[in-house]
Amino acid sequence: MKRSKKILLSVMTLVVTVALCACGGDKGGETSAESNNSTETSKETGAAIEGEIVRGGEITVGITQDLDSLDPHNMVQAGTREVLFNVFEGLVKADSDGNLVPAVASGYEISDDAKDYTFTLREGITFHDGSAVTVEDVKYSIERYAGINSSAFSILESVEIVDESTIVVHLSEGNTEFLSMLTLEIIPQSNEANFATNPIGTGPFKFVSYTPGQDFVVEAYEGYWNPELPYLDKVTFKIVADADTAVVQLQAGTLDIVQYLSEDQVATLTDGFNIIEGSINYIQGLFLSQDFEPFKDVRVRQAMNYAVDKQMINDFLFNGKAHILGTHMIPAMGKYYNEETENYYTRDVEKAKELLKEAGYENGFDLTITVPNNYSNHVAAAEIIVENLKEVGINAKIELIEMTAWTETVYQGREFESTVIAFTAKLDASTTLRNYYTESPTNFCNYSSEAFDTAYMAAKASIDDEEKIELYKECQMILAEEAVAVYIEDPANLVAMNENLAGYEFYPISAQDVSLIHFVQ
Repeated sequence: MKRSKKILLSVMTLVVTVALCACGGDKGGETSAESNNSTETSKETGAAIEGEIVRGGEITVGITQDLDSLDPHNMVQAGTREVLFNVFEGLVKADSDGNLVPAVASGYEISDDAKDYTFTLREGITFHDGSAVTVEDVKYSIERYAGINSSAFSILESVEIVDESTIVVHLSEGNTEFLSMLTLEIIPQSNEANFATNPIGTGPFKFVSYTPGQDFVVEAYEGYWNPELPYLDKVTFKIVADADTAVVQLQAGTLDIVQYLSEDQVATLTDGFNIIEGSINYIQGLFLSQDFEPFKDVRVRQAMNYAVDKQMINDFLFNGKAHILGTHMIPAMGKYYNEETENYYTRDVEKAKELLKEAGYENGFDLTITVPNNYSNHVAAAEIIVENLKEVGINAKIELIEMTAWTETVYQGREFESTVIAFTAKLDASTTLRNYYTESPTNFCNYSSEAFDTAYMAAKASIDDEEKIELYKECQMILAEEAVAVYIEDPANLVAMNENLAGYEFYPISAQDVSLIHFVQ
């Protein structure tokens, strides 16, 4: 077994001025503000893992959860986004450095006041059914997505078709971060009746079949606009909810790639695999319902933060390789990230007891921690938290539920006391922090703070980058000071991959890009 490490260098630090982006001639067929300096190296030899690229072939990728929707505008779960990233594209899409690069569009311009986004449609681009992508399809896709996700698109004023290759997105107010919203999937209006059963996009792979609870199969799209991709002929995403079972299937040769492994699971793999290390770019935490009586008191929430041993969780699950967090953002957000929050709380059992006593909970209270059962590291983190809380008198128990039930009950229904979960990184700070805005439909913790709302809305409205940075950092500090959640870590991502494969890339968003993966000889 060889271990490799990929380092995500950039990103998601877009300074939006009047800009023009165009298709380039690099491997991904896209321009990038920075080159991807990530390297795949053997930690034992220090040498790059090399081999001649072999085109073609089939692989099977193990995934931990079923897809929640084949309609890309209605998908909710990160695991679904990771898979459908290969089928759909937006006008722009993220590369592995977090840069937004042209996809369905060949280029774009943003007005000085950041109210008008003008896109040029990529010449000759087609959908998987062979039909041409039109500006009418683009307009339809944007308006459909905006109708489903109305809060995120509240400033969308109109979508104007200028000519057969030009479209302008008009906003009611300037927003320098809106480009990231236009990663929304472009879909053919003609397929409207079949979005949920026959997904058609413009990505490097096209849909073949889906068997709920079993697998999702795609094959290379020969008409893809970048003729260099993909390398593989066919990929099966096999649903294996239990990580230990996935490891057994790796060893048996029925799986080629599995991510989100723990150090203990990796240790069971011997020859035949490369272990690639990176960050998941998730915000893992113990999220607290502000409707649960004890958590209405900030002192109780602060006590929770002093009680939980984040470093113990990191050491136990990832051998200390995860990045400890103190707010709802990750370091990959670059200039927007407030690293001062990381040490706002350090474990202090006596301080936790003192705060609980002040709040009237000297004898603790009973607490249920709801955890989706498909991600073993969330379960393991919850088990450590239960033991940590015992030390301060809080009697916590774990409730395991399926991911679909978690989405319906906890995230959408807001019926919970606390939950261990991880939120995926977004390409803009406003979307990342939107869960805490009082009126946000994604504010599942029912948090409300006038100070946060004021800073958040001011940050969104500002087109001055320095002001925006300071305001978003203020938002993050408010979340830390008010102990809205116990932010734990950006988990390490340990990926096991068949040693005959190469090309695995980590992304700062939910994406498992199999278009870059290839066999080597």
